[in-house]
Parts: sequence; C-alpha cells; structure tokens
Amino acid sequence: MAVKSSFVFLFSSTPNITPFSPRCSKLEPPRGKITAFSCSDLRYDDDDDYDKQKAQMKRSHGESFCCICGRRRFIEAATATSTALAMFPICPSNASDLHSDDYMSVLNKVHPPRSDWYEEFYASVLDKGMDSYEAEIADYKSQLFSNLKGKAQKVLEIGIGTGPNLKYYAGETDVQVFGMDPNRKMEKYAQAAAEATGLPLTNFEFLQAVGEAIPLSDASVDAVVGTLVLCSVKDVDMTLKEVKGVLRPGGIYLFVEHVAAKDGTVLRFIQNVLDPLQQTVADGCHLTRETGMKISEAGFSGVELNKAFLSNAFFVNPQVYGIACK
Repeated sequence: MAVKSSFVFLFSSTPNITPFSPRCSKLEPPRGKITAFSCSDLRYDDDDDYDKQKAQMKRSHGESFCCICGRRRFIEAATATSTALAMFPICPSNASDLHSDDYMSVLNKVHPPRSDWYEEFYASVLDKGMDSYEAEIADYKSQLFSNLKGKAQKVLEIGIGTGPNLKYYAGETDVQVFGMDPNRKMEKYAQAAAEATGLPLTNFEFLQAVGEAIPLSDASVDAVVGTLVLCSVKDVDMTLKEVKGVLRPGGIYLFVEHVAAKDGTVLRFIQNVLDPLQQTVADGCHLTRETGMKISEAGFSGVELNKAFLSNAFFVNPQVYGIACK
C-alpha cells in the first residue's frame, strides 16, 4: 500500500548502543557483531545450521549482518520565492520516469482517497499508540540517526507519519527536511514534531505522496529515512528504486523495518494467520515480508543490516535496522 508509518501492535529492554561513524562504516549493534557475507547467503532467523553447505553464521538477538554487494516518510512550502524553490527541488524522480503531474495519479492509484474521519483517526492513533514501541527502540534509533547530525543537509523521510524520528536528526537549523506521507492528516502532527525539535518551519516541507513516485528531483537529497514503511507500500522494489534515485552519489538510506520470522517457527505461523487482519486494521501493513532481503538486493553499493527482537513487539519481530549507501 502507500508509504506511511505503519501502526503495528507492539508491546522493553534498553540496549547499549555505540554510535557509529558516517557513511557505510560498520554499525555496532547491541549484543552482537558484524558478520560479512554475500547477499545470496542473507537470512533472517536464529537458526545456526540453516544451510550446512554455507559457512556457519550464528545469529542472536541484536546481531548485525553486513552485506557489501558492489552494486549498490508536513507542511506546505513556507515561501513561494525562488530561494525556497531552490531549497525544495520538487519534481518527480527520474527513477520511475514520471512526468511532472504523474506522481499525483500514482498517489491516487496506490493510496485511493480515504474518508477524512478515517485518515484523522489513523493519524491520532499513530500519534499516541506507538509510545511503548518508540520508548524501546529509542536507543537503536539514536545510534542509527547519529549518522545524520551535522553530516546531511537535505533529508527526505518517507512515511514520516506523526514525525517521531525528527527529534533524532532535525534539531539543527541548517537541516532541510522533506516529510512525505500519503495521509494529509499526518501534517499537523509532523509539523508539531518539527517545531518541538527547533527546526525552522521554512526548513520543513510536507509532501503528500507515495514511495512508488517520490516528487523530488534525482540526486537531490543527502539522506533518506524510512522506519516501519516498507511493510505497507504496494511495491517494495519500486519504492527502493525511487529512494536510490533521489539520493545523491554517496548518499545514505537509513531504515528500521519489521520482517517475517523464520519459516517453520510458531512466530511465523502466528504471523501467517494474523497477516490479513493486520493489513486491514493497520492500513496495509504486511507481517510476512522479507524486507531486509529486498533492501540488500536493491542495488545499493553497500548495505549493513542489524537484527533485533523487541520485547514489546511479540509478533512484529524480528526487526532489521541499518544503512544502505548509494
């Protein structure tokens, strides 16, 4: 479905986080280490012998996976001046070969207009219903987003929702943020979150759009942020293609996503049973997507994946987080 911050039913441990250095240097995840291997070997489970013909790669909660492949989420514009236009280069990404008016048609196709009451209800639930999740994952996000502070001037957040991530990276006056979400009712919440961080409203623009058609120029942002987004887009591959398209050379994509549990486990059985209901009540969120694999195979020059199990998340586990470099 459309790009959005998905509302997931989550229930906290507090990991020890070591900040990491810019670009694609290795993450230091809690309670784990980085293990290098090729994308063809990528798995997301806790099985120590899933493939006896491959090197033994033991996985534990919070363990990190490094994959180097070699190819590899609001407000109206603050002003209408040419300076503001230069600051916010709005036009469709060539990554999907769109014309100037096509992104709205893609929005309406991928995320058909909902009733105002539904959009407002969903936004209000998302604003308050994720508090326990955000509290538990805060240390992970602090680690991840420390890579942006002072290092990325233009940031696109896909599926910005109510703006829970802004506090981690948008507290500097020279940062320019595009917050993208198909639900227009998210705008007031995201704006409030931006104001709370101290971000000037002239540096924050809301874009109503979907990930399959990002209305920005190619190579126009230093970083793209997306958390709990790819579970609910209609086309994961196209969204990742658009993300790569708007990134400048050397730009980074920071992500946190929940992924499917290992086949054959009780958790995966529960996910399979609940997936149709989750898609209905959580605005398109899928419980059984292999999102980490999709990111690793999207053609980024480098991808680092870390896996974590959250005590508040029950069937929305495991979760992967990391960095992909263009």
